[in-house]
Amino acid sequence: MDFKDEIDTKVKVDPRNAIELPKMESKDQIDTKDKIAIKNKIDPKNATELLKAAQTCKVVLAGTVAKGLLAEIQHTLLEMSDTRLGGPYGVNFHNPVFKLVGFLANDDPAAKVYADFCAKTCVENGFEFELRQVTKEKIEEAILAANVDKSVHGIIVYYPIFPKASRQDQYIQQLVSLDKDVEGLTHKYTFNMYQNIRFLDPPHNERKSILPCTSLAVVKVLEHLRIYHSSLPYGNRLYGRTITVINRSEVVGRPLAALLANDGAKVYSVDIDGVQLFTRGKGIKNHKHEVLEKPGWTVRDCLPISSVVISGVPGDYKIDSDLIKDGATCINISSEKNFDAATVKDHAAFYVPAIGKVTIAVLLRNLCRLVWNYRLEQMRLAR
Repeated sequence: MDFKDEIDTKVKVDPRNAIELPKMESKDQIDTKDKIAIKNKIDPKNATELLKAAQTCKVVLAGTVAKGLLAEIQHTLLEMSDTRLGGPYGVNFHNPVFKLVGFLANDDPAAKVYADFCAKTCVENGFEFELRQVTKEKIEEAILAANVDKSVHGIIVYYPIFPKASRQDQYIQQLVSLDKDVEGLTHKYTFNMYQNIRFLDPPHNERKSILPCTSLAVVKVLEHLRIYHSSLPYGNRLYGRTITVINRSEVVGRPLAALLANDGAKVYSVDIDGVQLFTRGKGIKNHKHEVLEKPGWTVRDCLPISSVVISGVPGDYKIDSDLIKDGATCINISSEKNFDAATVKDHAAFYVPAIGKVTIAVLLRNLCRLVWNYRLEQMRLAR
């Protein structure tokens, strides 16, 4: 039975009258529409627009990006342990197993879930992970002990610990040793990021500075999507890109805007108080970004001119999809769904609904870099 006869059998029409239907929509298209209708709980007749959106918008899952990063990490571990290669600069790590210690001093279920996922990813990729649950009163003592524990190579602290006293959390961040701070939150790393200083040891430039995990995860997603111009010089590869970041917290939004601007982008940073422009100036002639106020601007002014939209609002917030520029890249970095999954696809070319798995992959990447930097510094001191 051919497709024409199948239609005739199902809908009870003359086969001669069914012959035009396959030309309009293939059987695969009809099946796809039915699947879309079932998934979205709508009438199949209304699935046509969603099908069109699916053909113009690619949904990119965090696991896809993370898979590539984890493969790179395995290659790095192999280089570190290969006694024949010895690694760059003659460093030999002799079959290393790097240990990451996480500190949990709150009752936040989301923090525990994140810690458990960190543990799972570590074990699956050849790292050791230990979760140390302590009280708020003991967190300072516990971190200081881990700083001098030679079996510990990296430290992550699950915040907030003091949700009503952010200065206390900032103090805790500065307790973590520079050599073990996988999150890149200590002052030296923060200073380097804002000043666009990429190494810890200029002018030798052997030990790279550590970047905050969420910000670096976004960079890796943008690299995966080829938003970065690989043909341009390192440090200028976002030149010509206009990006909106909706969130200006000191932990996520502001560092991300600074990092992207230092890579050459024009970044509109949006929060409840207004809009700021992070830029290295015309022709990206400045070494580091500057911040300019945009009086009277709102998110409605930023979205239509942005080729990339990144949102990290931790609450019941939805971006108006009709404001999104056609062909834009939309990345959700919030634990909430800041984009309407159905309508964002009408405009976006790429939609990334979450980046959690990429963030944890970056965490392990930072851990490898910390060990690498530490060993290089020890070699320098031994010369």
